[in-house]
Amino acid sequence: MQHRKLRILTLAVVLTGIAGAHVAKAQDDIDTAQANNPLANFRALNLQDYYIGELSGTSETANQFWLRYAQPFSVRETDWLMRLSVPINTFPTSPTSGSETGLGDTNVFAAYLFDTASPAISFGLGPTLTVPTATKRALGSEKWSAGIANVLFDARSPKFQYGYLLTWLASFAGESSREDVNLGALQPFAFYQLGNGTYLRSAPIWTYNFENGDYSVPIGLGIGKVFRRDATVFNLFIEPQVSIADEGFGQPEWQIFFGLNMQFAN
Repeated sequence: MQHRKLRILTLAVVLTGIAGAHVAKAQDDIDTAQANNPLANFRALNLQDYYIGELSGTSETANQFWLRYAQPFSVRETDWLMRLSVPINTFPTSPTSGSETGLGDTNVFAAYLFDTASPAISFGLGPTLTVPTATKRALGSEKWSAGIANVLFDARSPKFQYGYLLTWLASFAGESSREDVNLGALQPFAFYQLGNGTYLRSAPIWTYNFENGDYSVPIGLGIGKVFRRDATVFNLFIEPQVSIADEGFGQPEWQIFFGLNMQFAN
């Protein structure tokens, strides 16, 4: 009888361990699939940087560091997500006078989160605003701009997630001597999971300036790693990008996009 009880207890411990491993694996899959979702229902802090190795029309380099904060919120019975983006720019001022570093223009958007009938599909649409907060003339537009932002993220597959961020901004006030803003941007993104939190990624930003016809079309391929520490999901990545088509002065010919994204439990 004692041996039978011991065998039953041992089997129960083994089954509990297997079940726990499956639960942990399921949680890891959820973390990995949602780690790159810009509309995920988490507070998020992103530290991201673009090192620009060459600008079109010049051999100068540049750099953009972005501090981004995302916060879900509700208005009555509707769900929204706000994202605030603050850049620190280092841009060349001319071929002979070096570069300047300082605060760039601040952007914020608020996306209404539609009910897609699937928790794995996120779709958001809402207004966006850029505020001329640049500390130096060369680092910003000196224009107030407003427009619309649209985001889609499809995480139905634990292996492959994809989506896009589409924005359009047009200036409505600001320094009259500066060129008006009328800018569209599309960021397609795709993430292929390799396992154990490691993934391949591509998330370039394609831009078109409706004011003067300038454009930039880079492509990128990088690698990232997602891991959890307590209630925080960390996402480290690096993604080299190269331009396959561009027009106009000062477009990135090649750049390295890298960063650390953090999602916090609400």
